[in-house]
Amino acid sequence: MTPAAAADLRRYNTATAHLEPPFAVLDLAAMRANAESMARRAAGKPIRVASKSVRCREVISRVLAMDGFRGIMAYTLPEALWLAGSRSSDDILVAYPTADSGALGRLAGDAAAAAAITVMVDCPEHLDLIEGSASTSTPPTSPSAGGSGSAHAGPRSALRPMRPPWPGTSPAGPDSGWPA
Repeated sequence: MTPAAAADLRRYNTATAHLEPPFAVLDLAAMRANAESMARRAAGKPIRVASKSVRCREVISRVLAMDGFRGIMAYTLPEALWLAGSRSSDDILVAYPTADSGALGRLAGDAAAAAAITVMVDCPEHLDLIEGSASTSTPPTSPSAGGSGSAHAGPRSALRPMRPPWPGTSPAGPDSGWPA
């Protein structure tokens, strides 16, 4: 351990000696320095904050307020709904496809959340699940057909393919834009 790190550890231990674990300590100066370094290396490309790595909404908000950061990559759709409901961001990407029909229905029924949250899909069946979950909610969604990509489950829904289908699979339909 470096002398500076040892001094930091002593300072943190002193500051938290009266607290019962579990708790977390965050060195805000180190967080800012790390975030600034990431933004510099990104060379102008916006960075999404990964909520599964940063589990504190206040820290997410602080990072999003810094230059170079835009949007959240959420771990689950229920988490994305919570983040959107707390107005943590108006640009939330659910990083993993979801089969949570209840959460999809809540997303479709909440216009503000639907405008803020994008869900990923890996196959046409995910689009069917989104459409089925949304059919019982207001406003209805109408995700367009496509291969792997994302769907915005709201009144202005859109599918934005991010990569071609897996080898050996077929696209969602003749109008998907992918070669047969």
